[in-house]
Amino acid sequence: MIDSCSSLSKLIEKYFDREATDRERLLVDGHLKACSACRDVLTSMEGLKTLIKAPVEEAARQEDFPWVWQKIDREIRSQEKVSRWQSLRSWIDLSLLFKKKVWIPAVTMIAIFLFISTQVIFKKIPSYSETSVVEYVESETYHIMVYESEKATVIWLFDGEDQKSSRS
Repeated sequence: MIDSCSSLSKLIEKYFDREATDRERLLVDGHLKACSACRDVLTSMEGLKTLIKAPVEEAARQEDFPWVWQKIDREIRSQEKVSRWQSLRSWIDLSLLFKKKVWIPAVTMIAIFLFISTQVIFKKIPSYSETSVVEYVESETYHIMVYESEKATVIWLFDGEDQKSSRS
């Protein structure tokens, strides 16, 4: 082989595998007409392909593929099916968590945090009723203010004289 043959060796492989572009195929065709060494390389590739292909095709003809699939299917069905409860238990299994003792403080802290946060979130906030009433009554001697709500009643009694002295 000459130098042009060594530069075309990769193209000859692509040509043999039918992966060459139209331009590359034309280049290799032109070279093969002039070079007997490259034609011999291409012929040896085809012979190697025939040597490999024949035993594989023979084995494929002898193999009963539906029987192979039946055997695989039988093996799949013969395996014991796990109930949903068992699969759920295995998925939630905490034994792996406790095998590493490093996780115990972390899980404990998360549980405490969740407990405290739920107490804060669900804490009952006192609500003030909108049905409370304030009344103010004036007289010459006394001033009275009454605050009434659903839970309690508060009465304030102011002396009239104290009010006058504080105004002057």
